Amino acid sequence: MAVPGALRRQPANRGLVSHCTHHHIVVFLLTFFSYSLLHASRKTFSNVKVSISSQWTPSPQNSTAPELQPCELWNSSHLFQNSEEATLFLGTLDTIFLFSYAVGLFVSGIVGDRLNLRWVLSFGMCSSALVVFSFGTLTEWLHFYNKWFYCCLWVVNGLLQSTGWPCVVAVMGNWFGKAGRGFVFGLWSACASVGNILGAFLASCVLKYGYEYAFLVTASVQFAGGVVVFFGLLTSPKEVGLPELGADEDEASVEEDAHRPLMGGDDGDDDDQNYSIQATDNDNQPKAIGFFQACCLPGVVLYSLAYACLKLVNYSFFFWLPFYLSSNFGWKEAEADQLSIWYDVGGIIGGTIQGLISDVLQKRAPVLAVSLLFAVGSLFGYSRSPNSKPINAVIMAITGFFIGGPSNMISSAISADLGRQDLVKGSSEALATVTGIVDGTGSIGAAVGQYLVSLIQENLGWMWVFYFFILMTSSTVLFISPLIVREIRLLLHERRLRMLAE
Repeated sequence: MAVPGALRRQPANRGLVSHCTHHHIVVFLLTFFSYSLLHASRKTFSNVKVSISSQWTPSPQNSTAPELQPCELWNSSHLFQNSEEATLFLGTLDTIFLFSYAVGLFVSGIVGDRLNLRWVLSFGMCSSALVVFSFGTLTEWLHFYNKWFYCCLWVVNGLLQSTGWPCVVAVMGNWFGKAGRGFVFGLWSACASVGNILGAFLASCVLKYGYEYAFLVTASVQFAGGVVVFFGLLTSPKEVGLPELGADEDEASVEEDAHRPLMGGDDGDDDDQNYSIQATDNDNQPKAIGFFQACCLPGVVLYSLAYACLKLVNYSFFFWLPFYLSSNFGWKEAEADQLSIWYDVGGIIGGTIQGLISDVLQKRAPVLAVSLLFAVGSLFGYSRSPNSKPINAVIMAITGFFIGGPSNMISSAISADLGRQDLVKGSSEALATVTGIVDGTGSIGAAVGQYLVSLIQENLGWMWVFYFFILMTSSTVLFISPLIVREIRLLLHERRLRMLAE
């Protein structure tokens, strides 16, 4: 009895290894570090909030300013009466950034599918670096302090930074097909966590000279990265004469299986279809898909809503974890910053391992569901972590594994799957648009979440914040439950066919 093509399960990395060239490695590294640098500048802002708050609220007991500073210059930086007002404004800047970032993602995805991805990414990196330099360094050097100016700069920064993720995911999707995509994208999506660690390291090295130098260093490195991307990034294999993904899928059945979209829900004889990502007529120039067309693709809306809930939790840890450790356990700020790195470490490991498992199963949703169910338990356990740094670090890493891992997988591998579906044949320039929709919706959820977390913490305490995280994580599972049911049915159907074939 012949076994359907979908059931001829080959090693997930076989096709990947056979097609990997030095160009793939260069693209992997350039896109990885370009987004790491973008995230490093965000993390720098989080790490220097205490210093900025002190500078904006001068007092006779404030040691951040020279004692012989002229009164006019002293009063010019007196933006707030106390540190609570300054902290509230810094939180407002976080919300402003995330909302503008979310709006920019929807636009950047569409722009990225219509213009050269290298130009868009390089422009966003260099322009964002200039804005960060103006925000943190230039204003301090000129002793110019204005709340509205800060807000405007951070809105622009959010819009410019939004060019990063849709572009790098689209470039990676152009170079890496279904063969091993879960593992490759799981490993690659660690770029955000690496950026967090890099930003914390750069800021800590120069913070003793003043917070403005932390912004100066990260902005300079980011600008240099944008220049390297402009001259060195290849957005598609065809730029160096290599075949595009799907061009040679008929050569071997393993490649046919490897490039078959994981998002497809067909079974039976339809499993032997050629799911090429290219148009049937290669002479025709592919047209970019429309925004509403992208929203109507199967799975896009469900994964977008799920990611809104999950990114809320993930980014709340990003913004609030050091503050929580300091306020709840009384640990020093520097110690809390160092300890919070373990959450990112767990996310790196989780995204890689879970992506590899999803490659083996050739299904994403069931892997997400299992991980998120464990995430609920880890959140409950972390909320009751004792006042012990080693124990806290271990539980924190486990929590990052089960929350950061699925978050990385949805924003990278699954977004690439959604943008490379069979339904976008003839309009294959859809990947950046779909990625922008998924990540943009997630950023809206994260922006709303930052306000809700501060509100819940102030009125009910940290325990209720963790209950809120558990609710959002459960909602993530609820939104993708139709996809979970469908993919589990497909797995059972394939198993029955395989048993009959034996």
